[in-house]
Amino acid sequence: MAVNLVNLEAVSKAYTLRTLLDGVSLGVSEGDRIGVVGRNGDGKTTLIRILAKLERADEGRVTHAGGLRLGVLTQHDALDPTATVRQEVVGELADHEWAGNARVRDVLTGLFGGLDLPGFPQGMDTVIGPLSGGERRRIALAKLLIAEQDLVVLDEPTNHLDVEGISWLAAHLRARRSALVCVTHDRWFLDQVCTRMWDVQGGVVHEYEGGYSDYVFARAERERIAASEEAKRRNLVRKELAWLRRGAPARTSKPRFRIEAANALIESEPPARDSAELTRFAGARLGKTVFDLEDVTVQAGPHALLEHLTWQLGPGDRIGLVGVNGAGKTSLLRAMDSAARSDGEEQPAGGRITVGRTVRLAYLSQEVSELDPALRVLEAVEGVRGRVDLGKGREMTASQLCEQFGFGKEKQWTPVGDLSGGERRRLQLLRLLMDEPNVLFLDEPTNDLDIETLTQLEDLLDGWPGSLVVISHDRYFVERTTDRVFALLGDRTLRMLPRGIDEYLERRERARAAQGPGGAAGGGATGAGATGGAAAPATPAAGKPAAVSRAAQKELQRIERQLDKLGERQSTLHARMAECATDFERVAELDGELRELTERKDELELRWLELADGQ
Repeated sequence: MAVNLVNLEAVSKAYTLRTLLDGVSLGVSEGDRIGVVGRNGDGKTTLIRILAKLERADEGRVTHAGGLRLGVLTQHDALDPTATVRQEVVGELADHEWAGNARVRDVLTGLFGGLDLPGFPQGMDTVIGPLSGGERRRIALAKLLIAEQDLVVLDEPTNHLDVEGISWLAAHLRARRSALVCVTHDRWFLDQVCTRMWDVQGGVVHEYEGGYSDYVFARAERERIAASEEAKRRNLVRKELAWLRRGAPARTSKPRFRIEAANALIESEPPARDSAELTRFAGARLGKTVFDLEDVTVQAGPHALLEHLTWQLGPGDRIGLVGVNGAGKTSLLRAMDSAARSDGEEQPAGGRITVGRTVRLAYLSQEVSELDPALRVLEAVEGVRGRVDLGKGREMTASQLCEQFGFGKEKQWTPVGDLSGGERRRLQLLRLLMDEPNVLFLDEPTNDLDIETLTQLEDLLDGWPGSLVVISHDRYFVERTTDRVFALLGDRTLRMLPRGIDEYLERRERARAAQGPGGAAGGGATGAGATGGAAAPATPAAGKPAAVSRAAQKELQRIERQLDKLGERQSTLHARMAECATDFERVAELDGELRELTERKDELELRWLELADGQ
């Protein structure tokens, strides 16, 4: 029988007139890995701070097991700014002692990319004071994970980690014997790590068995039985559930709840988005040209991040960009943004970016733009326009869109200066959408957003007919909102990955193995322009003429466009076969056409792989 580590009995907590926790009773036992979800401001952080005895409850009792070894990662570290990384992480241990410890090696390599801390000016002897918030946070996380703990409590641990770092952290936490309580908005991470979920809503904590997908199933089942939630929220849960069940069956390894009931719930639910219809609509709004990059070189200062890049962003394309830090993801979007805003006058260091005449670009950068703090939320949104057309016949007023993004009637009259960081991020996104763009660049859009808001954003993007490029460490969001993934692997090229982020992680693992032990893997913090401490990208293979490489890039782009068209044609043929199910001659004719199309697609995919391997 598992030993009980922490008990909360009838705990209540209120701030001014708002009750965050109302008579909550919970327990954490050995082996538990618990994910905590809920809207921003509903009390997730308050709950774990009370659980860790960092904050007192107004009422109730919190009990810890005797001798409990507790490690806590809060959103604000308590590191000594005058200390070095070595002093904080490994203390007085000699180099041979900590370097000989398997856990220390694993943590340092996973969080920093190597034992020599590539990217830090003096490696382990770097003074903490001048470091960024993201770097300090990784140091605090490393210090916590290296120590022996009975219970680890983490508040947003994936912030400032890239896709690779998050994947490593998930594997590390699964392998640890410590119990875990974790607040995060990263749904892929919750699914990979957690065996139980706590949903904080309106002062009450609802408990669920399983990870995030199981939680979505159970919540949908609860709403189906109770039939008491408002229609809008229930539809969002159903939509997300439909995507989880249709798009990623391996995502739920232990569907403990009534999957039959869940399937019945989504039986009439259409796919999250009709890609073919959205592409047609986007083509009508954008024309044939959106962004064409020809032989482009992108630089950050004197360093070339991308060279001889030939790439096309077409109407209706939904692209996810992943890559090692400093490879040029944000720099690429900035170069395209500059070309669009200057009507093609401002061009990169080499090559040319052609922008379609009808392009209306909205770029959500990682920086939160400053607004007049005296403005009310609704005024800030209506300052862009009063109504917005979101495509597919959906039109909303500024107030309605504010409500969809969590700004209720009362909150809409809150001064901008009183908003939290997450609320300001939401407002920034709202203002961009109100301008009715037909091209969206989203650079780390999930930062500071809760799961409820992310679900609303995904729902809105499902029907949005335009071209989309997303940079995000949130794997779930990338897979949910985009159709194709491209990677910048630090070799000054951009590659399409047919198998998405799984393929990216495999490629990075092979690169790490090729570098040998102690080599810089590039894992760690995300961020624009993270070039200062990044290793220089590998030079192209010796002896390969640049013209040959450019020709191969052009053929790769052409094949990718053909594959997209064949995919749309396949979808159309499947739909026609369903319509003509009783006309056997017509079905046979369509089936023959489908077989030919599939053979052609297989040939193109084989050629694509040959070209990609030769790059």
